[in-house]
Amino acid sequence: MSPLDFGFLVLAGVGAGLAGSIAGLASLFSYPALLATGIAPVTANVTNTVALVMTGVGSVSASRPELRGQGRRLVPLLVAAVVGGAAGAALLLLTPADSFERIVPFLIAAASLAILVQPPPRDLAAEGAAAHAGRRGDPSWLPAVIFAIGIYGGYFGAAAGVLMLATLLLSTGEGLPRSNAMKNAVLMVANGVAALAYVVLADVAWAAALPLAVGLLAGGLAGPRVVRRSPPTALRRLIALAGLGLAVYLGIEAFA
Repeated sequence: MSPLDFGFLVLAGVGAGLAGSIAGLASLFSYPALLATGIAPVTANVTNTVALVMTGVGSVSASRPELRGQGRRLVPLLVAAVVGGAAGAALLLLTPADSFERIVPFLIAAASLAILVQPPPRDLAAEGAAAHAGRRGDPSWLPAVIFAIGIYGGYFGAAAGVLMLATLLLSTGEGLPRSNAMKNAVLMVANGVAALAYVVLADVAWAAALPLAVGLLAGGLAGPRVVRRSPPTALRRLIALAGLGLAVYLGIEAFA
């Protein structure tokens, strides 16, 4: 790992941490940055998942005020995320490397389109609050949906945060700050379980994971503050369009 690559991955990590907070698409920056340093696709994804734990640590640390009083609600969601993240990691380890390389462009494209077509989070929050009015507790199906998103997060995870935030906004009746804090905590657990499995069972490029994790931690800590002071809709659309461009590029590389 040259000093230039080290610095490049730190900067990519910062961008990924910010993109994760703004649009839930951290892998838009971190995954191709790892590929650019010459790491093979599956190893890059494994390394990316391990490093992404740090953006979760940063985001959860910055979201502690919004997490107060939500411990009881979070327990079943965290359990579902643990099981889902482990299943996603197993799926990746059982997927042939060439198949994974061809699947990734479609996952990134689908994630980017989901960001483009999804209503603004504040609209989802209002819709969820209206649906939740008069209902006691969260719907019984919520842990099952979190489990499914955890599988995806453990496998690759681009825009898993978008899916999870939308689910929590529509199902819990909470506003955007508290739902986003729950999303950060649950996604961190899903990523953490998958990362633990990869550390034990797969090859992690540690020389690349370290600088990327440093950048992700910084970006994750700064992300909530940037979101509070930025036009989120415009930024989300810009990130989504960049994701579509990346999907096209990786598709050409995979199928050429």
